[in-house]
Amino acid sequence: MQQAMNHMREGMQSFMTGRYGSDDLSRFCLIITLILFVLSMITKISFFSWIGLLLLIYIYFRMFSKDRMKRYSENRSFVNLRNKTTAKRELTKKHMSERKTHRFYKCPKCRQKVRVPKGRGKICITCPKCRNEFLKKS
Repeated sequence: MQQAMNHMREGMQSFMTGRYGSDDLSRFCLIITLILFVLSMITKISFFSWIGLLLLIYIYFRMFSKDRMKRYSENRSFVNLRNKTTAKRELTKKHMSERKTHRFYKCPKCRQKVRVPKGRGKICITCPKCRNEFLKKS
């Protein structure tokens, strides 16, 4: 029994040699697929299951692909997009936590965000990026 399992494992390893395998984009698509299948069961709408099936085929296509550079590029684009949205969410969260003590303004020249303390009246703000000066109420 153990020998048969080792033979199957070696066969799978030799089959997957040179293939791309799983990555962040594949795992994200798999989560979306599972959500779509659950929605399909709850709502009895077959459209969700068809979309889930197409996503599942796409996942297997990516996993068994031998064009590793193309799959790597797709995954890198996905990770960059995910990081941008995560960074925006974190920045918004940080601004919301500091809204009682600070104000945030954009430089009219370069659009750089500038943080200034609240309660100082009308102040002259100097942009740290372009050194443009502008007046705002803090």
